[in-house]
Amino acid sequence: MRARLLAGIAAGALGLAALTALPAAAASTAQLSVFHAVPGTTVDVYVNNKLTLDNFTPGSMAGPLDLAAGTYAIAVTASDAADASAPIIGPANVTLEAGKNYTAVAHLDASGKPALTAFVNDTSTTAAGQGRLTVRHVAAAPAVDVVVGGSAVVSGLTNPNEKVLNLPAGTISASVTAAGTTTPALLGPADIAVKEGTNTIVYAWGSATSAPPTLALATQTIDGLQANPSGVNAGELGLAADPSTPVWPYALGALALLGVVGLALARNRRTRAV
Repeated sequence: MRARLLAGIAAGALGLAALTALPAAAASTAQLSVFHAVPGTTVDVYVNNKLTLDNFTPGSMAGPLDLAAGTYAIAVTASDAADASAPIIGPANVTLEAGKNYTAVAHLDASGKPALTAFVNDTSTTAAGQGRLTVRHVAAAPAVDVVVGGSAVVSGLTNPNEKVLNLPAGTISASVTAAGTTTPALLGPADIAVKEGTNTIVYAWGSATSAPPTLALATQTIDGLQANPSGVNAGELGLAADPSTPVWPYALGALALLGVVGLALARNRRTRAV
């Protein structure tokens, strides 16, 4: 009986240790995705001089990677380069903060030169029934508008900037046009799904000045942003807990209750045996 009780307490303690360790681990890391938006060039990507992405093709998205918070040197080289000593882009230092979500984009600037831009993705909670649409201009092109239903919902967006919109969930048909115009479309029209609790990130990338033009759209999604319908977070052991309230008192109380129940059952079995 003593051995079984001690084993149960030990198992509970291990569970409690895991419970308290998880938030600390989550809070100490950041997430990083990498988008290759340089048309016509397959590349390698080095992070802190270590080959991280090999033969990375245009239009590809990699990640997200869980990385410790800190500053990372990112260099983009020609495909199958021996090392990061002769980069096409960079090396550029990207600082990642714990708990945040990033996308590093290798792209062309407005004049057509290779560049690297790190965006912080908005992962804040969306309102009930709403989704988030983020539009990013990373193309070799002048300022653009985003037109929906004949009207500009984003105006004068320049490379390498973004516009974030919180919209009712649904599908919209959007076009990218030269700033100050509604036609003709440089890109689109394209149907874009705005989903509840999701940040849909649309990239206008490529080049408007190349022959032929290589402008294209790419999409990245980050979900799980909707508010909990009950207004509280579900705690461990089926308890509803306020985020600011530590869970461990409830866990300890549950462990103690399990120990008392186990002891009572053992005594009951011994009484019956007598």
